Amino acid sequence: MPSPQFADRPAPQPPERDAVDALINRTRCLRGDVEAVRRDASVIDEDDPQVRWQRALCELAVHQLDDLGAHLGQLRDGIPAQPAADSAPEAAGKAPAGPSTGGSLLTRVGTAEWNLLTDEVSWSEELYRIFGRSPGAGGLSLDELPSVLVDEDQPLLASMVTDCLVDGRPIDGEFRILLPDGATRTLHMMGEPVLDKDGCTTSMWAVLRDVSRLRRSEHLVGRTRDSLRHRERMAQAEHRVAVELQEAVLPPRHGSLPLADQGTGGLEVAAHYLPSGSSDLIGGDWYDALRLPDGRTMLTVGDLTGHGIPATSAMAMLLGALRGMSVAGIEPAAVMGHLNQLIECSAQPVLGSAVYCCFDPATGTLAWAQAGHPAPLLFRNGVGRPLPAPDGVLLGAASGVAYEQDQVALLPGDVLMLHTDGLTRRSDRSAGPEALLELAPRFARARTAQDCVRTVVDAFGANERLDDACVLVARVGT
Repeated sequence: MPSPQFADRPAPQPPERDAVDALINRTRCLRGDVEAVRRDASVIDEDDPQVRWQRALCELAVHQLDDLGAHLGQLRDGIPAQPAADSAPEAAGKAPAGPSTGGSLLTRVGTAEWNLLTDEVSWSEELYRIFGRSPGAGGLSLDELPSVLVDEDQPLLASMVTDCLVDGRPIDGEFRILLPDGATRTLHMMGEPVLDKDGCTTSMWAVLRDVSRLRRSEHLVGRTRDSLRHRERMAQAEHRVAVELQEAVLPPRHGSLPLADQGTGGLEVAAHYLPSGSSDLIGGDWYDALRLPDGRTMLTVGDLTGHGIPATSAMAMLLGALRGMSVAGIEPAAVMGHLNQLIECSAQPVLGSAVYCCFDPATGTLAWAQAGHPAPLLFRNGVGRPLPAPDGVLLGAASGVAYEQDQVALLPGDVLMLHTDGLTRRSDRSAGPEALLELAPRFARARTAQDCVRTVVDAFGANERLDDACVLVARVGT
């Protein structure tokens, strides 16, 4: 601190100008680099809390470097000379202008000394500016100073002054003051006692710095950080709820589905769910297989737009409705039409694709319909092909549309694959059904539906998918 601890000791001399100039130049270069980062952050999405937090940190760093440069400038130049009384605006009884909002620190740092022997108060010109006070009114005494502080900060100032004057200890703390216009400023005060030759305190000397802008920047950093953490916690909670809802509604994520043994000509079914490359993207994909009261087996897969709780809750609603219509014996084309109407009547409409099949083991026929979804793939005798798709638009895309239904005969040993399009879609390109059809020779050697599913997972499980996906394989018993 520039003030001598003892009244009769000369003040230390400032350091060499060249050394300080070098520090100032380095500070300016660093400030320019930080300013460039801040400008880059300003062109990114304003709604991203992560970006707002980064930009606030850059803003805070710029302010701190501004203050550091001004501090070094004051260190190089020394304490400025006071202007002549007749040339200062304060001579006319006018309060000086408020502190500058940037650049020089000299308009935001002032000094004060309170003489305990003479009750004299000596304030620098800058301190009057900080307090918004006319020099003609004189500086505030230590007894008067608390009157301009925010009520909560007055005990802190009293404790600081007591430490300095009674215990002879240096002080360092912050408090807020109220300006005549009602505005608030935050001041950082560093002080120490001035002692006489006998070690008795004769006065208190202090430097008061306006750190309002710095504290506002720090507050912005803290607020954006808290906002980011809150958003992360909310995202984690929503992800957990979405996963729990998905697991509660869908059959087991992998393995054979719990269907009753239907003997020769019946279906053996297995399925697998593959998450997206980002574990945060829980989508509205579904798969299901259900033994119906009339002896048929329902098979379905589908995919809804969106992610998180909205997508999984909509999926749960549609899958529940689909199961109910299946048990009621409604045919596939009519099921697609009713699902489309259900989405249209929902509070939060979505778009979706689906395929719905009913297999009758008594006749070996598969009746099916689709709504904008990849057609099932049929593998027979080591060769695979997609089934010709009946007409059907995406669920939720249009109202009052009719869906067509088709029928195909399945033979013992046939393998039927239903999947969502995220299974083969990669980050760089879309592989399409051709990649799945290439698995036909391996399917021909598979002994069970679960073996077929393992083959698919081995081939596509490691892909970097943009979305989650699922695959369902049904194998006709021999």
